Amino acid sequence: MTTIDTSAPVERAGKRQWIGLAVLALPTLLLALDMSVLYLALPHLAADLQPSSTQLLWITDIYGFMVAGFLITMGTLGDRIGRRKLLMIGAVCFAAASVLAAWSTSAEMLIATRTVLGIAGATLMPSTLGLITNMFKDPKQRGVAIAVWMSCFMGGTALGPAVGGVLLEAFWWGSVFLLGVPVMVLLLTTGPVLLPEHRNPDAGRLDLVSVGLSLGTILPIIYGLKELAKDGVSTVALGAVVAGAVVGVTFIRRQLRLDDPLLDLRLFRNKRFSSALGIFSVGGFAMGGMFLFVSQYLQLVQGLSPLEAGLWLVPPAVAMIGGTMFGPVLNQKVGAGWVIGGGMAVAAAGLFLMTLAGATGGLGLIVGGMIVATVGLGPGAALTADIVVSSAPPEKAGSAASVSETSGEFGIALGIAMLGSLGTAVYRSELTIPAGTPAELATAAQDSLAGAAVAAAQLPGDVAAPLLDAAREAFMTGLNTVAGIGATAMFLFAIVGVSLFRRFQPAAPAPEAATAEASEAEEPVAA
Repeated sequence: MTTIDTSAPVERAGKRQWIGLAVLALPTLLLALDMSVLYLALPHLAADLQPSSTQLLWITDIYGFMVAGFLITMGTLGDRIGRRKLLMIGAVCFAAASVLAAWSTSAEMLIATRTVLGIAGATLMPSTLGLITNMFKDPKQRGVAIAVWMSCFMGGTALGPAVGGVLLEAFWWGSVFLLGVPVMVLLLTTGPVLLPEHRNPDAGRLDLVSVGLSLGTILPIIYGLKELAKDGVSTVALGAVVAGAVVGVTFIRRQLRLDDPLLDLRLFRNKRFSSALGIFSVGGFAMGGMFLFVSQYLQLVQGLSPLEAGLWLVPPAVAMIGGTMFGPVLNQKVGAGWVIGGGMAVAAAGLFLMTLAGATGGLGLIVGGMIVATVGLGPGAALTADIVVSSAPPEKAGSAASVSETSGEFGIALGIAMLGSLGTAVYRSELTIPAGTPAELATAAQDSLAGAAVAAAQLPGDVAAPLLDAAREAFMTGLNTVAGIGATAMFLFAIVGVSLFRRFQPAAPAPEAATAEASEAEEPVAA
């Protein structure tokens, strides 16, 4: 069992560390915001830049691909060159790319700048979480700090559409990218003063072959999963997943041979480290699939505008933030096992509520179920992140943080792909096309609910209304099925969480590690 070392007093964070946490929370919020804020701007930038359908997909996806692909590399690079130094470099690149993206004059330019934004964004998550781990050595304080950090990430993801809608009401589409500039300027101004530098003094050179193999593993798998979710089973999608898996085997074998690997696979020997990653991934799996269906439900079943749909997603976001912030208090009262496992059981109950919603009158059940689910997931998400980083040696905190975020990305992508494909299959099997629907429009309606809405717009009212009603009912059957599977997965892992972490206490750094890091923290800060 992991226990707190009480042989020596643990250094407690002071005012400087808490102000530093506020500085680190802002880029975390921004990174999550940037992942979702673009969706509402797509019609506007499409009208201005005239991208092809393929270019529009890359404009949407390339940012997330780059963040996921470079997380492990950046986490390990930060351990080597210094987490604050990497964060500052990433902030400069992010701010510059944001300005270029805002004033892009072509689709190609926007794709290129979104690529740079993704690579720069990959420096933020592992650097910020790694620095928090080193700044807050007291387990209780670290739990609160990580809860604040996790709240910003979760809140930013959910609030992105609403923020984008507000900006687009007053400004042009490029304004959604300029959110990052003042945040990064603030980080560059205050970071060198408030944030201590931390690095692994014994780290070797960065193995560029491993970097290439990690990208060759993650990017094709993420791409393949997204394609499976979007277009169903195809040779290209399956080939990408298989190719990524093959490269992944090569990557793992190389890491096992290297004295100083890009990813230290010995971390996975820690049962709680691996289990926390698994639980984190399952949460992302279930909620990734549900957000996909709920966003469509709000617009295509309830008929809300994108901004109205974004605003309906604000209450679950606020609930998740509140649940996350309450996690450390619950941990002290009932223990990690009940926070993680009990929270997942609450989330399962929320998803079960969503299985009861129908095409009419179901808005309250859908939004209410999402609120219950996010309240349940919030405390455990922060605690599992704490378990992951505290299970690793202090000099590997950046690498551990990057593995945590990568597992979350894979969980979300897998949920969107698998649950999205399943929900679509249920929709197609349940949909009954009304008599009198032309064959080409029937094919479009059979493809998706969005296709049915487009087809209905081209039909006379006496045919369009039955088609839309049938499509919405079939879609709700798919949503109910996905919610039921998510609830089952959550409940099963609730049992795992309680059994594995029932007696867990987060460990404080060993005295020698804390002393070494304290000496690093006292080194002169950059001007």
